[in-house]
Amino acid sequence: MKILLITEQRGGAWNKASFETLSAAQQIAKQTGGSLSGLVIGKGVASLADELAAFQLEEVLLVEHDLLENYTPDGYTLALKQVLASSGAELVLLPHTYQVRDFAPGLAASIGKGMIGDCIAYRYEGGKLIFVRQMFQGRTAADVVFEGASPWIASFQAGAFRADQVTKRDGGKAPVKSVSVDLKPEQLRTKPLELFREAKQAVDLTQAPLLVSIGRGIKAPENIPMAEKLAHALGAELAASRPICDEGWLPMERQIGSSGQTVAPKLYLALGISGAIQHVVGMKGSRTIVAINKDANAPIFEVADYGIVGDLFEIVPALTEELEKTKQS
Repeated sequence: MKILLITEQRGGAWNKASFETLSAAQQIAKQTGGSLSGLVIGKGVASLADELAAFQLEEVLLVEHDLLENYTPDGYTLALKQVLASSGAELVLLPHTYQVRDFAPGLAASIGKGMIGDCIAYRYEGGKLIFVRQMFQGRTAADVVFEGASPWIASFQAGAFRADQVTKRDGGKAPVKSVSVDLKPEQLRTKPLELFREAKQAVDLTQAPLLVSIGRGIKAPENIPMAEKLAHALGAELAASRPICDEGWLPMERQIGSSGQTVAPKLYLALGISGAIQHVVGMKGSRTIVAINKDANAPIFEVADYGIVGDLFEIVPALTEELEKTKQS
């Protein structure tokens, strides 16, 4: 099986979900005995292609064009359709980002194929790949397989695989192959404008290595500074469950869960979060989950690596104090 990983970059900077999907792609290639190539698309991104070539890949395809300097769904769809036709890829994998959601379904439709999006896992059984995706806001999971001839297109949810588990080459780098594409300005129906941010200080929590997240147990907005102080002591970003954002105590950009952001930090510290499935689906991929809740039966403890049953108003200040002492020593 010939596998092609389409990475994502914006302004010459990687979206870290690309390396999570690279981890998945390497595992699939190893299990199926397939070959794996990577693809970098944009303009002036040769350095990124060279960086990608250090990982365990057969080759890296570099797709550059003046009209690909800024992302447009038409530009990416038209360019990648040409690459797929020439590359012979049978399985195309992408990170399930907002950008991929925008163009990948159109890419699949343009080649007359289906797409399995937002997968959380896969299995290889009986010579067939089975992709797993969540349904009904994470209440159940479905096994999905492709029918018909390749190429097949699938995307993996952020946090489904660990970026730190990617394999680098033992020595040297994979060859980088430039692939030319034919694009004309009149083919692009949209014009890129300034990148949208919901707020002046908007934060992408998917890129944060440490998160302190608050839930109903915080009781009132006046108590949020206590959590902010802990986050500052840890060097973490502050996040929240949906009820906190619905109340307007924190902006919506801080929300974690099925209707917010999906994250997979090194540490996820949940303060007073019960663990409703809608929240858990957005953070269960975290490497280490620590939960503080006074309810010993809270569902959050089912996914937590470490749990503390107690009053967060006693535990959080004490924890913050110890962290600040450690910094001073």
